Amino acid sequence: MQSYTEQTGRPPDFRVSYQLYRPEEGGRQTPLLQHVRWDFRYADKSISTSTFMIWPEFLLPSGALLTEGYVPLHGLADMFILPATSRAFHQLHIRRGLRGYFAEGSRQMGMCEVVEILGLHTNPVAQH
Repeated sequence: MQSYTEQTGRPPDFRVSYQLYRPEEGGRQTPLLQHVRWDFRYADKSISTSTFMIWPEFLLPSGALLTEGYVPLHGLADMFILPATSRAFHQLHIRRGLRGYFAEGSRQMGMCEVVEILGLHTNPVAQH
């Protein structure tokens, strides 16, 4: 499968450190594979209570892209805001240290914290 950078024609918007919930904590019962299309929810409900199409792309401990396979329970992930038209809203709120959740439907599957802003404040090359 192509990376989200290849699919969208732009770099990731931001990077998070994450911790996935174990099955006994309400997490996934089956192993997670790269390119899961989980959404993002802000932990700070004063920002928003909505769920957004911001998809993770998980990284290896070396920082390289995990091209395929199982995702570790904790690590780093690059985040892609889709559609690109919603980036303006997130440019106002995404900052280092901001906390959020990976969401699968109405369920929180893990928590994350923004550790780096990447392409968020640049103009998107391609719309998705």
